[in-house]
Amino acid sequence: MSKVKKPVLDIKNLAVEIKLDEGLLTPVRGVSFSIGEEETLGLVGESGCGKSLTSKSILGINSKKIVRSGQILYTNDKDETIDLLAFKRTSKALRAIRGKEVSMIFQEPMTSFSPLFTVGNQISEAVRLHITKDRKQARELSVKMMERVGIADADKRFDQYPHEFSGGMLQRALIATSLICNPRLLIADEPTTALDVTIQAQILELMKELQVEYKMSILYITHDLGTVAAVCDRVAVMYLGRIVETASCKDIFNNPLHPYTRGLIGSVHKIGSAKEELFSIEGTVPLAMNLEDKCSFYDRCTSRDEKMCSGKEPALVEVRKDHFVACYVAEQMKDK
Repeated sequence: MSKVKKPVLDIKNLAVEIKLDEGLLTPVRGVSFSIGEEETLGLVGESGCGKSLTSKSILGINSKKIVRSGQILYTNDKDETIDLLAFKRTSKALRAIRGKEVSMIFQEPMTSFSPLFTVGNQISEAVRLHITKDRKQARELSVKMMERVGIADADKRFDQYPHEFSGGMLQRALIATSLICNPRLLIADEPTTALDVTIQAQILELMKELQVEYKMSILYITHDLGTVAAVCDRVAVMYLGRIVETASCKDIFNNPLHPYTRGLIGSVHKIGSAKEELFSIEGTVPLAMNLEDKCSFYDRCTSRDEKMCSGKEPALVEVRKDHFVACYVAEQMKDK
C-alpha cells in the first residue's frame, strides 16, 4: 500500500463474511490501507462496494452475524498500537476508544439522532461517558462545541429536539457529537449526502478547519469524486469489496490507471467541458457471493484483455511510486 510516514490506522487484509441460507456473502475481501497523522484518505466507490461495512468494522459496530478477520491496527497518542479486531464488540477496551479516540459521522443526520431526546442531551452523552459525569460541565463543553461548528444561539438549541433543526444544522450537530471528545481519527461516512450543494460546501470547509484545529486524521467515505478533490490527500478506490487503486489525490485525478477509476472520473461533469453526455459504466456492482477467481471488474470493463483478465484476480501492486493498482492492463494505460 501507499507508504505513510506514521499510520494512525493501518488496516491489513480485512475481510467481512456473512453466512446466509443462499451461501457465503463476502462484501469485504482482503482490504488493506493506512491513514497517516493529520491525513485525509478518501475511500471511494459505488454503493454496494463495501465502504460502509469497512468503516463500521473499524469501530466494531457491525451486526453480530458478521464475521471479521485480518487486522485493524490503531496507534494512539501514546504511540501504542492496538489491534481493534482483537476485542469483542462489547468489550470495555473497545468502548473506551469508540467515540473518544475514534469517532464517526454517519450518513443521515435525520436518523442519527433519536427524536425522543434533545439534541444537546445526545451531544453531551459522549462527554458524560468519556470525560466527566458532571452534567453542568458536560453541557458547557457541548454548547462550546455547538458554537464551534456554527450553530447559532447554541445554549437555546441545546434544549431543542431534532425536528426543530434544519438538515444542515442537524449535520453540524452530528459533527459536534463526533468531535466533542477530540478524537484522533474521524470516520466520515457520506457526511454531506443528504444536503444541498451550498450546505455541502459549508460542511466540507468546516471539516477542513476542524481537522487543522484538532490535528485529526480523517477517513472520508463517499461516492462523490467532487468532494474527494476538495478534502482528501490520498484516495483508495474500492470495488466489490477490494481496493483496486490507491494513490495521491493528484495522481488519481491526473492519471487514473484502473478502468474502474477512469470510469468514475469520466462520469463526473467538468466545468467548461463541451461534452453533452457523461461516460457511464455499464452494469451494476454484482452480489459478492460465489465469485469466480477472475478480475472482479471483468464483466463491466471496456479495456479488458480476455486472455489476461479472465484468470486469477489481480493483486494490488505498485506500478509507480506510491501508486498501487490491481489491474492486468494498467501498465498499458500508464501513458495514455
